[in-house]
Amino acid sequence: MRPPVPLSAVRIFEAAARRRSFKAAAGELNLSPSAVSHALRKMEETLGVALFERVGQGIAPTPAGEALRDHVGRAFAELDRGFDLVANRGPQLLRLHCAPSFAAQWLAPRLARFLSAHPGVEVRLAAGMDYARFITDEFDADIVYGPPRGEGLVRLPLGPETVTPLCDPARAARIREPSDLLAQTLIQSDNKQVRWTHWFERNRLATQPSAGIRFDRSFLALAAAADGLGVALESTRLAERELATGRLVAPLSGRSQDLSYVGHHFVCPADARRRAPLRVFARWLTEELGVPLGPDLA
Repeated sequence: MRPPVPLSAVRIFEAAARRRSFKAAAGELNLSPSAVSHALRKMEETLGVALFERVGQGIAPTPAGEALRDHVGRAFAELDRGFDLVANRGPQLLRLHCAPSFAAQWLAPRLARFLSAHPGVEVRLAAGMDYARFITDEFDADIVYGPPRGEGLVRLPLGPETVTPLCDPARAARIREPSDLLAQTLIQSDNKQVRWTHWFERNRLATQPSAGIRFDRSFLALAAAADGLGVALESTRLAERELATGRLVAPLSGRSQDLSYVGHHFVCPADARRRAPLRVFARWLTEELGVPLGPDLA
């Protein structure tokens, strides 16, 4: 059904209601104040209802105007998202939220490679433990740690991660078998799903471990272990750089039972998956990790 008034008049109404000023709306839309006033007066006549009232030296929407402003604002927001979805001019923005340790340890070191391969994509990255609230349209996608939450989301598991004891080379020389860890300072990551008690149980060590140092982020635990403060039980995926440079080693590799679990997921609203930057990033992410893209994002 076509609106009873021209779309141009609706845009003028939205600007005037948002700015609470005919003059400010005119400046925003590059129109004269008289043109704004005329368009809104004609709109009121067509609808048969007053949309604005004088308040002191300014204006304010009437109750009917406020109700219409809410609907019009959401409609223009949807239009903007639609144009952003199909437009292919200028930088294509990807607004990404990510779990802090994955962002710092795995994603950030690879972003230069992604941007070099896709020069038309601009990435805006924010890290935090809280899940992205897609209802505010602040982010296009999230890389979450732990089970994804929320309805109507596309969920992509980012593959299994191996969790094993990690420490600096000097400390590793004193660790030959799992029981040697009982004499070491153990670093605990409080927000990890896999903890020292799980590893001790897997390796049939009856003594319960006591954590000497505690952190709330994996990247802090890895940094502490690399600096010689103790042994961290962490994902080799998150520790790739430290393992590659030799700052961290896995002293019990091949001599103990490692743990494996799917720790991270890529999630996005179902309607956001059509955006070109998101699809490009999802494809790159799965290729880097060696996991299937999945039918929802293919």
